[in-house]
Amino acid sequence: MTDIDTLKAARTSAPVHPLIAGRWSPRGFDSERALDDETIRSLLEAARWAASSRNEQPWRFIVGRRGAGQAHARVLETLDQSNAQWAQQAPLLLVSVAKRGWSRDGSPNRHALHDVGLAVAQLTLQATALGLGAHQMAGFSPRRARELFAVPEDFEPVAVIAIGYRAALEALDDDLRQRELAQRTRKPLSELAFADRWGEPAELSEPEVTSGG
Repeated sequence: MTDIDTLKAARTSAPVHPLIAGRWSPRGFDSERALDDETIRSLLEAARWAASSRNEQPWRFIVGRRGAGQAHARVLETLDQSNAQWAQQAPLLLVSVAKRGWSRDGSPNRHALHDVGLAVAQLTLQATALGLGAHQMAGFSPRRARELFAVPEDFEPVAVIAIGYRAALEALDDDLRQRELAQRTRKPLSELAFADRWGEPAELSEPEVTSGG
């Protein structure tokens, strides 16, 4: 584990799998290290096996590889300028897309976005397992993505994901380096998990702290 990995590792209140604790969202990518087909297939395969309501599998992905066709440049066109400045270095840009209606009758599937999120969560953990960084972005234009990639009306562009090997900190400018080094924070469980009524924290005992022998 590198110094930056140690710094960014989640300070959890209970034990979690190392892949979960070690996943974080970098902005500094090494533009010189491409991802091969096997790696990209592995990421998409992890997403493919996510759970979904009625096994609808409403996720789709637009794959933008640097140096392969026009998709990478087109995905960059959809991004807010603040995201495009650093995401352009990532060798892989994905657009996650949700199928909004049920295949059986076209009626609205209110679980579609939830299920796309599950698929992307598995993809990002697979990226972590492969030593890659993955950064999800809401700062993009779904309308522009629809135009550039001819996305059908019954599908909704959800987010853009930059994926690649992380750049060395010393290769980043001062602003980006400071953002990479920023401490990760999360709300406490007492604000997230409720019991008898909304806002009333679930009663979960704190883990015992033991000292080494």
